[in-house]
Amino acid sequence: MTMLISPSRTTTGPLRTIDLDAVAANTRFFAARVTGELMAVVKADGYGHGAADVARTALANGATRLGVTSIGEALALRGVGIAAPIVSWLNHAGGADFQRAVDEDIDIAVPSIEHLDAVTATRGCARVHLHLDTGMARDGCEPTGWIGLCQRAREAELGGRISVVGVMGHLGDADDPGAASNRLGLALFEWGLDVARLSGLHPSIVHLAATSATLTLPGTRFTASRIGAGLVGIDLSRTATLKAPMTLTAPIVSVRAVAIGTAVGYGHDWVAPRSTHLGLVGLGYADGLPRSSSGKAEVLVNGRRHAIVGRMSMDQFVIDLADSGAAVGDSVVVFGPGAAGEPTVEEWAEWSGTIEHEIVTRVGAGVGTRVRRSTVGGPSRVSSAA
Repeated sequence: MTMLISPSRTTTGPLRTIDLDAVAANTRFFAARVTGELMAVVKADGYGHGAADVARTALANGATRLGVTSIGEALALRGVGIAAPIVSWLNHAGGADFQRAVDEDIDIAVPSIEHLDAVTATRGCARVHLHLDTGMARDGCEPTGWIGLCQRAREAELGGRISVVGVMGHLGDADDPGAASNRLGLALFEWGLDVARLSGLHPSIVHLAATSATLTLPGTRFTASRIGAGLVGIDLSRTATLKAPMTLTAPIVSVRAVAIGTAVGYGHDWVAPRSTHLGLVGLGYADGLPRSSSGKAEVLVNGRRHAIVGRMSMDQFVIDLADSGAAVGDSVVVFGPGAAGEPTVEEWAEWSGTIEHEIVTRVGAGVGTRVRRSTVGGPSRVSSAA
């Protein structure tokens, strides 16, 4: 075996490049189709694309308000000067800082009387969205408790403790618009909205539809639509053509010539069927690439696709470069929009047996990530790195 390392080549390390112009285009696509307001959902650090960057871009291109799933996420947006309306609807456990939310003018979703009581204990008047479970047995108030929650909320509103500005729900099968559960969920939500109004509440922000429902079930849009995955180019309903903003690249860090029969990686799952060249790339499952993609995934090097061979390791993977002549320092495109022939996030999801959401939110997540993030385009057209 011959290891080829070229110290003269400069490598930049793994990099996520976020094209905010793609986010802008996706936002405009949805803004032109919704019948009411567009709520840009920037939870999980904007689906791994940078919450503040995605939020600012969406707000500059038709979104009117923001959605997150924790008060901490909302406060982080306030901390960088984003003043748009924000609603936080999940992860409101016993230690949730409802007082900070009220002080920072953050709307709070309330799924139970217990949560409502905690919110009404704050100083000031909290802006509340009552959250109904419309068939997922997840977050949201169970239908059996909805009447009581609405009545208690009305009492609190009359006492000046809260203002019920919204009612919300979520559909679990909107990717399949013909699913019977969607009709049942919509009927349940309409019942819940009637109950709220009959209780004396007057919510102005009524939101049930997320990305797929906004695209496929226009009757679920009401006064606002929540778009999160769609902002970053993901549409599980496969009914829209959206732009993928994230491109993941990394340099080849070493190249070696190997003989036929050379085994690669843990378990020797792949054995070279011929003499070839192997390239080593410094990315692995610790950086968010799914180990379950082993034996299936491909990457793009110098305009040609190459297979990842052997198992995906924690910190690295190996590619079969064959006779391509690829060298140390050459850029490996792990995924991107696909326009140049590179794999897409959708392909990686298929290779890994998951959904695109998991791919983009895992890559580079966590403290001390080795994957830098750079942005291009967007409202200010200022590049940044994290």
